[in-house]
Amino acid sequence: MYSEDDLVMISALQHYLFCPRQCALIHIEQQWTENIYTAEGQAMHERVHSVGKESRRQIKVEFDLPLRSLQLGLVGRGDIVEFHLQDDGSWQPFPVEYKRGRPKKDNCDKVQLCAQGISLEEMLAVEVPSGALYYGKKKRRVEIPFTPELRQETKETANKVHQLLSSGITPPPSYDDRCENCSLFAECLPETVRKKGKVARYMQTILRL
Repeated sequence: MYSEDDLVMISALQHYLFCPRQCALIHIEQQWTENIYTAEGQAMHERVHSVGKESRRQIKVEFDLPLRSLQLGLVGRGDIVEFHLQDDGSWQPFPVEYKRGRPKKDNCDKVQLCAQGISLEEMLAVEVPSGALYYGKKKRRVEIPFTPELRQETKETANKVHQLLSSGITPPPSYDDRCENCSLFAECLPETVRKKGKVARYMQTILRL
């Protein structure tokens, strides 16, 4: 169980799974730079958050809902949390997270959403079996069941994020295809790794001659 002073942002889990160095740059070094992708994502979230509340007979909708889990040591806000009326008269929470792009090959978005579900379970003392990711490029929802495997990955990722931030150490850069679209490309300088590798291979070639 974590204390209030130990809480980290739920979004840090998504940042960590995308790239631990990016997570450290944002949450340790407090670096952030907008690019077209982050600007589009921010605009989407602002439109969602500006709605406030919505109510229908079978569904109540809360926008920009504060979330917290002392179990995982997380705090944040849910883009949308729907409350679905059940047959027994109770309301079933269903978190919905908005993303500007397309579904990803890894679980970084799913883990972020699952962390919201676990937070709602802790806050409201109810079971939250699933949620949904809404992708702007596809303009549709993808329902995500909170399986035992996804819950375990979420808990392990939260632990890793806490360890990283507690260490205060930013991991060294590594270059791959994701780097080109990262808003922190200039701050991270991942190409220095690739250039060093080229220089090392060149020197090895010279020494063998």
